[in-house]
Amino acid sequence: MSNRSLTRRTVTAGLAAGAAAALLPPGARSATLGYKFRGPAPDRVLGLAPPPACTPGTIGRTAGPFYTPSTPRRTTLLEPDSGGEPLVLQGLVLTPDCRPVPGAVVDLWHCDERGRYDNRGFRYRGHQFTDSAGAFRFETVRPGHYTGRTPHFHVKVQGEKTRLLTTQLYFPDLREANRRDFIYRGELLLRLDRAGGHWRARFDFVPAPV
Repeated sequence: MSNRSLTRRTVTAGLAAGAAAALLPPGARSATLGYKFRGPAPDRVLGLAPPPACTPGTIGRTAGPFYTPSTPRRTTLLEPDSGGEPLVLQGLVLTPDCRPVPGAVVDLWHCDERGRYDNRGFRYRGHQFTDSAGAFRFETVRPGHYTGRTPHFHVKVQGEKTRLLTTQLYFPDLREANRRDFIYRGELLLRLDRAGGHWRARFDFVPAPV
C-alpha cells in the first residue's frame, strides 16, 4: 500500500503547523510552485461566465501536512481502481476586476474516497494550466472523511503575475461536518450539482496580484 497511515496525532500536528503559518505576514509566505509558465493551455470550450464581482479575492487556507510538489500535468486524476463518486471540478482563475488569468497553474490534491492520502506517489494529485479564458477542468472523485476534517479539496493557484494562493474547497451538502471543522470557511464552498451520473463542482479563484 502506497498510502501513509493517518493518525489523530499526525493530523493535529499538521493542522497546528498550518494554523501557525497562516499568521505569518504575506511576504513571509510568498513562494512559487516551480512550474514553468508557458502560456495558456488549449481552449477547453467550457464557456464559463465570470462572476459579477471578484474583489476582495479568494481567501487562503493551510496546505496541511500532505502536499507533494512537482505533480503530473493532467486533466484527469481518476485511477483504474477509483471507487469514489465521480466528480468534475471546473472554474476560472481571474484578476480582482474579473479578467481571465490565462496560463495560470492550478495544482489539485485530495485524499481518496476512504480518507487516505498517497504520499509516495501521485494518486489524486495533479496540475494543469488555464486556457485563454482562465478556465480549468479536472476529472476526479469526491474525497472521503478522515479524523478531524470535513471532506475537502486542496488547491494551489498561481499566475505569472499573481501571488501564490493556497486554499481548500468544501462541499455544501455536508453542513454538519463543515460546522465541526475549525479550518472550514463558507466563502470556500463549491457550487455543486449532479448531472449524468456524476457530480459537477465549480469554483472561481481570484489570487492577489504581485
